[in-house]
Amino acid sequence: MENAIIIENASVYMDENLVLKNISWTLEKGARCFLMGANGAGKTTLVKLLMGFAWPVYGARVEILGNVYGKCNLQEVRKKIGWVSPFMQHWTSENSKALHVVLSGLDGSLGLFRDVTKEEVDRAMEILTELNAAHLSERSWYALSSGEQVKFLIARALITSPELLILDEPSVYMDLAGREYLLSEIERFANSRPDLTLIFITQRIEEIMPVFKYGMALKNGTIYKSGSTEEVLTEENLEQIFNIPVKLLKSDNGRFWPVVGIR
Repeated sequence: MENAIIIENASVYMDENLVLKNISWTLEKGARCFLMGANGAGKTTLVKLLMGFAWPVYGARVEILGNVYGKCNLQEVRKKIGWVSPFMQHWTSENSKALHVVLSGLDGSLGLFRDVTKEEVDRAMEILTELNAAHLSERSWYALSSGEQVKFLIARALITSPELLILDEPSVYMDLAGREYLLSEIERFANSRPDLTLIFITQRIEEIMPVFKYGMALKNGTIYKSGSTEEVLTEENLEQIFNIPVKLLKSDNGRFWPVVGIR
């Protein structure tokens, strides 16, 4: 099996602070992996490393989708990586049409600044149909709910047919109903795209769905635990990662729910 991600001995400084410390991590193509950790654990910096926006100190190796960083065209590699973050919602114009946000992914912009072809619109509508959002395409961006906006950002990421998709805390602004709806859509979508490597970043244990078979937990800029979901999601690991006693309850649908403060 080919690897989508190979990182060896990567340490990253940001503003002269050591944020990631000797990270070594491999992930197979087509894997579904969650990434978790407390605030300041290094999750955002790791995403920047994957995208080529942060660079490790000399001696490290970063290879993404078969491309060794420092020996490849990063702009071309980034076209193969879809990144979805709810923080992108704030970078769009209030006057943007929802469909235009999706189409802007073709140019790597947030906002549409050119005429598009019929083929490009058809491609966008095809993806939105797959995400059950085509009926919202003509609405203005700020007429959409937070959950609907994230679905359009996912469509924006998918319009270039990426090989790696990073979902960076996509439900952070949602209420309970909106979050559960989005998670069900992500699970349905993940099951329909077996060749796509998917990384799901979260701080909420209950958001980790059974479709995510692998996981990695960061603590203080290092990999605390990496492996199967069962190996990573243990009460002992979570207590160390979040510095609080955690009791895990497993529901019938395979998701884990934390109860804090109980040993």
